[in-house]
Amino acid sequence: MIDTELKEVTKFKKTDKKTLKQITNPVSDSLSEFRSFYRDELRTDVFLLDKIVQYLLRQKGKEIRPTLVFMSARLFGDVNERSYVAATMIELLHTATLIHDDVVDDAEVRRGFLSINKVWKNKASVLLGDYLLSKGLLTALEYEEFKLLKVLSDAVKKMSEGELRQFKAARLFNMDEEYYFKVISEKTASLIAACCECGAASTSDDPAIHQKMHDIGMNTGIAFQIRDDLFDYGVDDIGKPKRNDIRERKVTLPFIKALDNASFFETIRMRHLMRKRKKSNNEIEEIVQFVHDKGGINYARSIMNEYAKRALDELSTLPESPERTSFEDLITFIIERKK
Repeated sequence: MIDTELKEVTKFKKTDKKTLKQITNPVSDSLSEFRSFYRDELRTDVFLLDKIVQYLLRQKGKEIRPTLVFMSARLFGDVNERSYVAATMIELLHTATLIHDDVVDDAEVRRGFLSINKVWKNKASVLLGDYLLSKGLLTALEYEEFKLLKVLSDAVKKMSEGELRQFKAARLFNMDEEYYFKVISEKTASLIAACCECGAASTSDDPAIHQKMHDIGMNTGIAFQIRDDLFDYGVDDIGKPKRNDIRERKVTLPFIKALDNASFFETIRMRHLMRKRKKSNNEIEEIVQFVHDKGGINYARSIMNEYAKRALDELSTLPESPERTSFEDLITFIIERKK
């Protein structure tokens, strides 16, 4: 039954697979301009801070979030200064949360580099995160972008709430499917929704369009996070320690669904293993095998595709254009990416 459902939800997008470089080519000039804008906003005459910032700038990611800003903007007009301000604010706030996450998780690697907290210790990392957050807010005020500031402040609030919800659930070990979606909607999808809304707001004054793009971003963000959670149960090289979520006792959708399909004694066994702070490699692989055997992977993939389809269906109500096609390709890439 699950396999049949999976085949159904994967029919929504028939296209030749494109690389991220091919997909982002229409906004490549905007991304290049954004990098200069972003670097300028990070300039500081504090020697240690500048040294850490320069190290940070070397850690270039996939730039999904600024890409979403520019693609959203292009649906309704030309990329402009407001678009660059929006992308810069979002990147500042997103990077700040990643740095703080690395401190909380005691992470050692980020995007193939030693993490900031590993090189400069936790105190410097927290202060850098605070600096980036303040720069994001000051950038909005400098350019008098109060609409963008409101949208992003709301997103940061929700992200913090999502992190605290996840922390509470991890301590009580009571994560269920409803709670999981509440967490990822706040923790991950809220910022992606903000990317799409802010991009649209930079080229359109229509509140209905802003809400539409927010909804598209929310559904895309949920699909994005489920894809991330699936990586921990796969074999792809994703640029971070394999089985990291399992080692950190993070309960995600594949594991939640596997428990739903398990017997009473299997559930007791797997809950016990997941709770363990120090798991052997064999115990970790036992959890992975359990999730595969009990349909957790196929179910999570089907739900991921369902949310991606919602985003694409909403996007299809906009006039057909090369810009819309690029956006559709990006959503497809997000759920098919290998890392």
